[in-house]
Amino acid sequence: MAGKKGVVIICNLDTRGEDIVFVKDLITSRGLEPILLDFSMEEPPPFPGDIPTEEVARRGGLAIEQVREFYRSDRDRATNNQIAGAAAIVDELHKAGRVHGVIGIGGGTATLVATSIMKRLPFGMPKLMASPMAAHPAYIDKYVGTRDITMHHTVLDIVKMNPLLKAQITNAVGAICGMVEMSMGTDIRFDTPVVAVSSFGFGEMAVQTALGLLEEAGFTPIVCHAQGKGDKAMEEMIADGAFHGVLDLCIGGVMEHLFGGNRDPGPDRLKAAAARGVPTVLAPCGLDLLSYGGRPDKLEATKDRPQYVQDALRVQVRTTADELRQAADVIAERLNAARGPFRFLVPLKGWSSMDREGRPLYDPVADAAFVARLKEKLNDKSAIREVDLHLYTPEFAKVAVDEFVRLFDQAKPGLRKTG
Repeated sequence: MAGKKGVVIICNLDTRGEDIVFVKDLITSRGLEPILLDFSMEEPPPFPGDIPTEEVARRGGLAIEQVREFYRSDRDRATNNQIAGAAAIVDELHKAGRVHGVIGIGGGTATLVATSIMKRLPFGMPKLMASPMAAHPAYIDKYVGTRDITMHHTVLDIVKMNPLLKAQITNAVGAICGMVEMSMGTDIRFDTPVVAVSSFGFGEMAVQTALGLLEEAGFTPIVCHAQGKGDKAMEEMIADGAFHGVLDLCIGGVMEHLFGGNRDPGPDRLKAAAARGVPTVLAPCGLDLLSYGGRPDKLEATKDRPQYVQDALRVQVRTTADELRQAADVIAERLNAARGPFRFLVPLKGWSSMDREGRPLYDPVADAAFVARLKEKLNDKSAIREVDLHLYTPEFAKVAVDEFVRLFDQAKPGLRKTG
């Protein structure tokens, strides 16, 4: 098998042996090396995996007999043991150059185990989970989170091979094999400094212009969609050291988290760049609205405010002066902890395509309340720069990129290529 690309199959053979043999044979037929990792917890499997469950259990810290006992009395402990053991083994296989992709096959427990392992693998590694749980709204966030995991919804449970199930499994195996065959791998390199750029539909004109300007200035911009998951992933990648700087024009996630909006990225927005000390330019796009589409309770509570209805799932509600003051308090606290240079740009003519004269969410009084509080709370008053422009313009993008380049060159002289 030397020289062949390896695909790890994560499964529980005690309940799905027949189905997994089919998966293994399909992968072999593509000229790849299947590596069957069995994490069975309930019963002895009908045949051993290439990596047997006894080894997985041992690497997690327990004997397989203990795992089976805990499976009946403390299932969470048994499951976590198998996740820990399997993850350690897959990590070793990856470091040895044997793993080029991972596929999980199974139901709820298999999906939890497999995706937990996949989350620990590097960006760019093909990862696919085939499961009837792939579309479950209560669990999908736990399974995928902010990682590049592909979910294949089998619709049917992975129990007892039949023509319909066979069609779904074949599609799933075809997907992972195609990914492995065409993958660029995980050693992704850049020739120029990498800049994270937050993006949002209501600030898109500025973002799109900024991307070209950053490239012209000698940077590689990476766009992160500030819809909750994208900006959360951006924070994690900044914390991991993936970026040399941040152009954070769309920071509405701070507001979404404070007031339970649909685009909530969690409690850590703006913290990573401050902690890493990377040069950062910020702007307030998204702070002027809250996403409450599909939320009757929220829409009822804010029914007296201006709203912009895109469709049933996307309803934007104007934020109030008081809410903006609260957001300013949080933003100032996080920026006051910054270890590197930053600038907060305030476009005086509006913060988004919806927040301009004649548009539904225009409210310069509320916007001014935010600016006043930010000036009050931010330690470095010179870090705030008011710009007599609207955010949703190419002109504002140029100001933002010019400011970023200036900060970057002061902080990291000579790093970017200037031709």
